[in-house]
Amino acid sequence: MLEVLDAAAVRRWGRASLAGLGLAREEIDALNVYPVPDGDTGTNLFLTLEAAVEEMGHGGPRPMLAYRDDVEEASDDPGQRQAELARTAKAMAHGALMGARGNSGVIVSQMLRGMAEVLAGSGQTADQSAAETLRRALARASELGYAAVAQPAEGTVLTVMRAAAEAASAVPGDDLAAVARTAAEAAREALARTPDQLEALRRAGVVDAGGRGLVVVLDALVTTVTGAPPPPMPRAARPHKPPPPAADALTPDGPSYEVMYLLRAEEEAIPTLRTSLLPLGDSLLVVGGEELWNVHVHVDDVGAAIEAGIEAGRPFRIQVTHFRDQVARQRAAHPEGAERAVVALAGGGGLADLLRESGAVVVQGAGGLRPATREILDGIRMAGTPEVVVLPHDKDSVPSAEAAAEQARADGLRVQVLPTRASVQVLAALAVHDPERRFDDDVVSMTAAARATRYGGVTTAVREALTTAGVCHPGDQLGVVSGDIAVIGSDLNQVAVEVLNRLLSGGGELVTVVTGAEAPPGLVELVLAHLRDAYPESDTAVYTGGQRHYPLLFGVE
Repeated sequence: MLEVLDAAAVRRWGRASLAGLGLAREEIDALNVYPVPDGDTGTNLFLTLEAAVEEMGHGGPRPMLAYRDDVEEASDDPGQRQAELARTAKAMAHGALMGARGNSGVIVSQMLRGMAEVLAGSGQTADQSAAETLRRALARASELGYAAVAQPAEGTVLTVMRAAAEAASAVPGDDLAAVARTAAEAAREALARTPDQLEALRRAGVVDAGGRGLVVVLDALVTTVTGAPPPPMPRAARPHKPPPPAADALTPDGPSYEVMYLLRAEEEAIPTLRTSLLPLGDSLLVVGGEELWNVHVHVDDVGAAIEAGIEAGRPFRIQVTHFRDQVARQRAAHPEGAERAVVALAGGGGLADLLRESGAVVVQGAGGLRPATREILDGIRMAGTPEVVVLPHDKDSVPSAEAAAEQARADGLRVQVLPTRASVQVLAALAVHDPERRFDDDVVSMTAAARATRYGGVTTAVREALTTAGVCHPGDQLGVVSGDIAVIGSDLNQVAVEVLNRLLSGGGELVTVVTGAEAPPGLVELVLAHLRDAYPESDTAVYTGGQRHYPLLFGVE
């Protein structure tokens, strides 16, 4: 249970928000009917939070399992702690501003900016508790959210944020957890009421997509503060996926284009910019500060929207989306038998070489970390084929891969992300890939091969944690089976043998052993000797993977 919101807590909150949005992304996309039914709110919010998390540091792509999380020790000096909190909060706000996507992404980035202002400006002092800081941060987030929107509408993410802030302000005392819980509960209740406030939501039978995303972020805050998982959504707030819109459903009642750009301009130029953009369309948002702004507007006259930015300052990263084309691409049928590529994620240099030799386009994150969405999207586009199969290398890469696939589908590509949760499953899926098959048949075959591969590995604990095998302590050797801690021991050799015994308890024809960068001398030889003696009927393949954190990875087919 946290008593303060320090830099480490803010980073953990960002990571938890990103993970939650990854899980809820498709659900939120399905809710997206307002202001434009373009089905991308969940994806946009995920990309916005991903940019914020990456800028904060410690939170870009994580190692494979949660117990490998970084150990973050706060300074004993209050001044240093506040300075680190200020840097982290400002990085969160700047990253969200630079990476904001879509209407809801821009609004949420401004809300994060409001919270960051309070955290960076005051923190928790002898005169102000963490609970009061959070109350003020939520209030400022709501204030800046409404200020960002030229024509605010109720029944949206703005309403949900205001309800959270107002409820938090009424919580007495210095209980940080009580403030966080109350805000999240009020947001969830406000979300359930959004169909009564907005006709487009009532007709579609859904809650507001942006509001649903904000609930995920506030639930992540509760989890960060209390350690407790969020409660299930109330039945009234659960989505009912509407039918997809017709390709021409977007133009009669509103503008045809979404225009977004970043703008370097003096603050004095912004009121004039808003005045110029407001008559051109709707969903106008101009957010930011300190001479850097994110501009978002729906218009019919793209040129006029960009010219207004040029008159105000220097626009860059200009993005124009034609809603009609976007929906048509989402609905279009793709021809069977088109040229196909496989994009595979790799956790080490040896694995990357092996996957390339097998014909895959390989994506590796910088510094051996998990690839970000933009890196996976670059890999999909680099493949240069109309059909792409994406193979994540761990379960936490799946949300980023799905978000990248959604963006690629908007470009007209046919992309399928397979549920591969370990590098050995990637190898198994790639081994049965056949580009001559129909797309769906190839996906089914690769998925079946991956699922038929049991996986595990060995690693070292870096902090104390409660696992399914009991409590582990720093330095303990951990055996992982199908993503869970199954063995805790002091001897890496013994743990590796026990993991293999558990993986092979149901039999196995082929055992794949992938060596990591931290594999000590003699470990592989001991494992191979055990396999020869105990399981002579199984074939063994050994590959040099070079992955971090895991001296050995195992796959059993």
